[in-house]
Amino acid sequence: MTFADLALPDHVRDALGARLRPLPDPAADVDRALTRYHQAFADLPTPLLQQIIDFGRHNDAPGLMLVRNLPRDAELPPTPADGGPATGRTSFVAEGVLLGLTGLLGEPIGVLTEKDGRIVHDVVPMPEGAHAQTNQGSAVFLNFHSDITYDAIGRYDLANPDFLVLNCLRGAPDDDAVTYYADARAICAALPDSVVDTLRSPLFRLNAPGSYTRDIAEGDEVLSEPVPILSGAARFPEIAVSANGTRPLTRGATAALEALRQACRVAADEVRLSPGQALLINNRKGVHARSVFQTRYDGRDRWLQRTYIRRNLWSVRYRATPEDRRVHY
Repeated sequence: MTFADLALPDHVRDALGARLRPLPDPAADVDRALTRYHQAFADLPTPLLQQIIDFGRHNDAPGLMLVRNLPRDAELPPTPADGGPATGRTSFVAEGVLLGLTGLLGEPIGVLTEKDGRIVHDVVPMPEGAHAQTNQGSAVFLNFHSDITYDAIGRYDLANPDFLVLNCLRGAPDDDAVTYYADARAICAALPDSVVDTLRSPLFRLNAPGSYTRDIAEGDEVLSEPVPILSGAARFPEIAVSANGTRPLTRGATAALEALRQACRVAADEVRLSPGQALLINNRKGVHARSVFQTRYDGRDRWLQRTYIRRNLWSVRYRATPEDRRVHY
């Protein structure tokens, strides 16, 4: 299963950049900003615009799209050292690209236990998290996973994002950061039917995201109820795996989980993100991972911005906070 690859022509990139450049920081009024970004992206040539929209709406579309030659900010401050928004920004083209692409796929959401509920996540390496199975890491392979959400109902694979967008502001200094994506359709094709059947059985418990176990559970595991890893129609399987640990409940489930990990490596596409590129990731059709990469913590390290996206907010309304209609518990 190959990924979709879309490049904006230079004149389209420049026109989009001219529309985004005057727009202010979207954090002050996200709904207003999203409306403005809709207007900016609506002027893309129809064939390009449709390719992005079709990626999000069709069951048989690939689970990964690389969009290249996107507008960039003329200047960037140092990569934020604390994982929070950078200070000293004079333009917000990157946020416009990120949220403009997001709006073509659905609605951005925030989660209180991930980046303090912010809509735009700055994904940067941090020394205290270098060996963690989180977006702070760099010194260990980030396991193939779905981005999941802790939920008191015991299911972490229901209210989690349908899509992610990763926009690259600054690449890894040594260009050694590789993002992998393994589509569930390709994974299933690489596995024996008996293993697929086991993965479709509720014989696994997902550990809560690393940010939750670190900040809320003091490092302890917080496991879901027993769930299957694969679900849905054989033609269009859905997959959910925790980066922070998926616990099999039987010997057969243990063997199936190991076979799944091997199949992910065989089936995976790989991308090295550079500035001016964004990855659109279907968080249900496949799982993603990231390689080890070198860091210097000198303000020039890899810097991505990320959004969590739901096709709509209605199905997760039980998690909405009173203070912000887009931020969930």
